[in-house]
Amino acid sequence: MLGERTSLQDLPPCADDRPLGVSPGLWLSFIPSSLSLTLTTSPRFDRRSSFHSAAQCSRNCTASMSATAPSSSLNLQGHFRCLASPPFSSPAGGENVARTENLEEGRPSFKWVEVGPHATEEQRMAISNLPFKMTKRCKALMRQIIYFDSQRASLSDVLAAWVRIMKPSRADWLAVLKELKKLNHPVHLEVAELALLEESFEANVRDYTKLIHWYGKKDQLQDAEKALLAMKQRGFICDQVTLTAMVDMYSKAGHFELANKTFEEIKLLGLPLDKRSCGSMVMAYIRAGMPEQGEILLREMDELEIFAGSEVYKALLRTYSMIGNTDGAQRVFDAIQFAGIIPDVRLCGLLINAYATTGQSDKAHVAFENMRKAGIEPSDKCVALVLHAYERENKIKKALDFLIHLERDGIVIGKEASERLAGWLCRLGVVKQVELVLREYATKETNQGMCTS
Repeated sequence: MLGERTSLQDLPPCADDRPLGVSPGLWLSFIPSSLSLTLTTSPRFDRRSSFHSAAQCSRNCTASMSATAPSSSLNLQGHFRCLASPPFSSPAGGENVARTENLEEGRPSFKWVEVGPHATEEQRMAISNLPFKMTKRCKALMRQIIYFDSQRASLSDVLAAWVRIMKPSRADWLAVLKELKKLNHPVHLEVAELALLEESFEANVRDYTKLIHWYGKKDQLQDAEKALLAMKQRGFICDQVTLTAMVDMYSKAGHFELANKTFEEIKLLGLPLDKRSCGSMVMAYIRAGMPEQGEILLREMDELEIFAGSEVYKALLRTYSMIGNTDGAQRVFDAIQFAGIIPDVRLCGLLINAYATTGQSDKAHVAFENMRKAGIEPSDKCVALVLHAYERENKIKKALDFLIHLERDGIVIGKEASERLAGWLCRLGVVKQVELVLREYATKETNQGMCTS
């Protein structure tokens, strides 16, 4: 037992020739319980080196501490950093990265130490919802990311510590990235970018393609271009999939010149064109206000037996419809049917709108009737478009005949068509007259029904 004044001189000697079979925990048992030790951990723990370094440390500090220690409880914090084995989780499940100074290398080194139950309820919930089958090393990193605080450490240092301690495989990296994407975590892309630099990730061309695609979906064009440049600098060759991702990204961002340049690069390299690359280029033409060029590319695709998706045809038809290009709208509508795509009420409405915009009421009515013959139930929007076509040519009588036939067939006029008709009649100033005519017509229909019954 220690007296009122305790010195390290009274502790059992720690000779360098101490048997190496003695564990650090057993060696610590020789230290009296009255001493208060605060231990932190080092991820690179080695039993032999830690034992001798601790013994050397105790001898070096004996002289200074024995002369100045005022009480029976000594705090040896900082002198026994390498004695404990590294715990990776606290009782509450909380972990973080603490920053310490690496005196040998003269640079900051980041070590995993316990921080106690400082996690928020939201963080605890996120931890508890991690997949049950996820490996412990993956869960350890996920905890670090969920508790991540940029003011305490950088994300690159956290990943470097994980790689150094856990020795992850490619499957571990992919599991972590999958979970971050599922959670839509804000550091998902940053982790993916840093993972590409790690040897254990075993990066390939497709990994860079996925990163470019993710950046493209978030409209982060500069980051995507940096990823492409980094891929080339590492010696990876751009393939058709990677360049297609770039075309799609430039197309959606409205950068026609860059999309066209990348598309031409695909053709110059002799790489095969596919549905996605051609479709993205057609959409680039449409967004650039050049639907005719997009239609030409669609014809070239047909010759190569590459069939675009229905969304490409719909976008091209919508463009022609909005600018009132009836010939182009009709060509695309016919091409849709040749491609085996069954027109729906929206596609038919776009064709009717093209004729209504240019005031071709007869063709608008023909398109409406063809839709009904095909078994497609007309929407109130389609009825309103036909009325709009009649209004542009001021054909009130044909418009009323059209509505009467619809009512006879059991088609009820909806809100949009009624408002279109009411506005037209108000401008003509014939609301009361039309109301009388419609009442007389309704009376005749009722009388005819009673006679036939």
